Amino acid sequence: MSLAKTDIAPDVSKVMMGAIFAWAAVLIYASSNSIVSLLADIGAQHKVYGRNAITYCNLLFVGSLMSIVPMAFMFWREWTLENLRKLKPHHWLILTVSAFLSSALTPGLFFYALERTTVTNVVLVGRIEPPLFILATFLILREEFEPWAFVAGLVALGGAVVMILMNNGENQFTFGKGEIGAALATLSYIASTLVARTGLRGIPMGIFAIYRTVIGTIFYFFLAIYLFGPKHFQDVLAPVVWQWVWIYALIVVVLGQFAWAIGLKYARSGDVSLATSFSPLAAIIIAMVMLGEDPGPGLVPGGAIILLAIGIGQYGRIRRNRAEGIAEEMRLGQEDALEHEGRINFKGT
Repeated sequence: MSLAKTDIAPDVSKVMMGAIFAWAAVLIYASSNSIVSLLADIGAQHKVYGRNAITYCNLLFVGSLMSIVPMAFMFWREWTLENLRKLKPHHWLILTVSAFLSSALTPGLFFYALERTTVTNVVLVGRIEPPLFILATFLILREEFEPWAFVAGLVALGGAVVMILMNNGENQFTFGKGEIGAALATLSYIASTLVARTGLRGIPMGIFAIYRTVIGTIFYFFLAIYLFGPKHFQDVLAPVVWQWVWIYALIVVVLGQFAWAIGLKYARSGDVSLATSFSPLAAIIIAMVMLGEDPGPGLVPGGAIILLAIGIGQYGRIRRNRAEGIAEEMRLGQEDALEHEGRINFKGT
């Protein structure tokens, strides 16, 4: 919600708190891929009847179930009969399609990618999202084309390409099943966002978020059973799963969602945009620290290009705000939140 020039200036302490929480959420979400991979490695070292119980599917399923708890705490007031009566059949249809894409297909593909390639490669392949997303909203939704954001996305993609091309030796980049999965996950995310932006305007965020997670989790459960057989979740109740999944759930799901909600509520849109812009570099650095992944000699030149892209994007945002006379925003609408989520890439649920 934008503030008019005559409005009272926002509480500086709340704005600062919002910015801090926004950065905290971005760092937590940037670490989600590494945490998932680390937990899967722990499961491989503590097998149940010769099987790794901490599978990507088990983590996604249990983590999604756990995410319902903090969301219910944050959004239960929006689940009123009055709000539900306003929803038409086509709203429920679009909600269901969005749930399948965003809470089942997209995270499932990301987990598939993580199982077959490195976190760094998943992050780099995900850099195709910003320019494709801007083109898709312009061509399909007929939204205003943002040239500065588009150029920033292309420059960031160029930085990822530099890192890939300069990566040689043992860690040489190969476009295998994992990279294909990451690319498909990115396309699935774009599709889910287009569906949301097309049909979910006016639907309370709480109804959208909780319904998306619940129905998406159900979709994912039956999809995994269909693809991998009825025994696929046979170890989901194993003690080792619940012993370690709480780390994932507490850090990524609960703390991540709490920090993200506070950040969106109090931080200026520019602060949130700047924080989310650093998500790719943060994810790569965290993978280096937690997993010992080596992004190769392209890290410095590629990272510098990505930083240049961040600068271009921020310059374009400031220019646009000045041209349109938009004051600093205290809250982000549902569409802005979805757009920032895209810059963060995979968030664990």
